[in-house]
Parts: sequence; C-alpha cells; structure tokens
Amino acid sequence: MEDDSFYTFETWATQLNEFCLDVIKDEAFFICNSIGGVVGLQAAAVAPPICRGIFLLNISLRMLHIKKQPWYGKPFIRSFQRLLRDTAVGKFFFKTIATKESVRNILCQCYHDTSKVTDELVQIILSPGLEPGAAEVFLEFICYSGGPLPEELLPQVKCPVLIAWGDKDPWEPIEIGRNYRKFDSVEDFIVLPNVGHCPQDEAPHLVNPLVESFVARHAKSSSSISAVN
Repeated sequence: MEDDSFYTFETWATQLNEFCLDVIKDEAFFICNSIGGVVGLQAAAVAPPICRGIFLLNISLRMLHIKKQPWYGKPFIRSFQRLLRDTAVGKFFFKTIATKESVRNILCQCYHDTSKVTDELVQIILSPGLEPGAAEVFLEFICYSGGPLPEELLPQVKCPVLIAWGDKDPWEPIEIGRNYRKFDSVEDFIVLPNVGHCPQDEAPHLVNPLVESFVARHAKSSSSISAVN
C-alpha cells in the first residue's frame, strides 16, 4: 500500500531543499514543529550542505507508524487506511472535520493555553483544507504509516539539533520525547513548562530567544532560517 503513496517525507523534504536552493539561495536553519520535524530531519539527511541546524519543537513521534504497531494490529491498520483512501468514507470524514468548529475543537485539544486559539488561527488552518484536492492530500497523509522515524533520521543528521518540548502536549508525550537526548546530534533537550503541542504559537516569549541563541551559536553571517510546520 505504501508503494503508491504520493505524499511522502522524501517528497516533502525535496520540496524544502529545493525551496532553499531556489528562493533562499543560501544555507538555512530549519525551525520545525510536529510532523514538520520529520521533514526537516529528512531534508537535512539527504542534503547536508543545505542545513546549518535544526530546531525541533514537539516533533511527531509517529506513534501510528506501522513499525510501532503490534503484529496483530498491522492488517487492521492497512485495511482501515484502504477504506479511507479508496472509498467515499474518507471524503465524508474529511468533510466533517473541514469546518471552523471542528478545527477549533482540534486545536483546543492540543493547545494548553486555549486563548491562543483565535478566529484568525482557525481560518489559517482551515483555508488550505478548502482548496481543490485538499481531501486527497489529507487522506494520503493520515494513511501514510510508513516512511522514516525520528529515531532513524537523527543518527544520519550531521548538523546540530536542538529540541524543545511543551510539557503539556497531549499528542506527543514528553516522556517519550526525552529519549531523543541520547543522539549525538542533539545538543540539548529543553522543557517548556505549561505549553502544549505548538510552542511557537503558545509561548513565543520562550521559543524566540531559544531560536535566536541557537542560530547565533551556529550561523555564518549569511545563513537564513526556514520554518516547517
């Protein structure tokens, strides 16, 4: 089933690296949140000269990855993914969540400080989901249970990595995230107190100084910054 996937981390990483080459035209720092962290690591692994450093914010642990499932659950996962991708069930599911109310409810689950879930943020998240082809991309993404894991990519990365984690993240448990400290490329693991899954939105007063100091430690004078969410 994975063989015909079009929405892969390899493809996404290629897009990021090509953006750096074509638009930034310089080495870059990747500031990545959630699933974007896997993209940033993949991009740095396949094209090391492009990335000066990676700052990971609550990187996705990919707990639904096929490798992390018990043997007896794998056939069920594949069948459920086929149901979503290949039948009208998936389109109906997407239609039910591509609404302002659903997006707000989802954000309020992962943001510890729900006051940060504004109408503007909801609209920013929702707008791409109303574009033509959005349902197909969404279903491809949630049904993609293969590809790389952070723990597989971190040993391949040659640039410095800084990890920060909101300790109130209900989706990506910090207790598991702490295990990434053991990799040689990770220079530090910083706990962000009373912050949920999206620290850059919830606590920019904590995150921005970390970004500035990380870049100052490792940047050449001409390096740029790219954000991946």
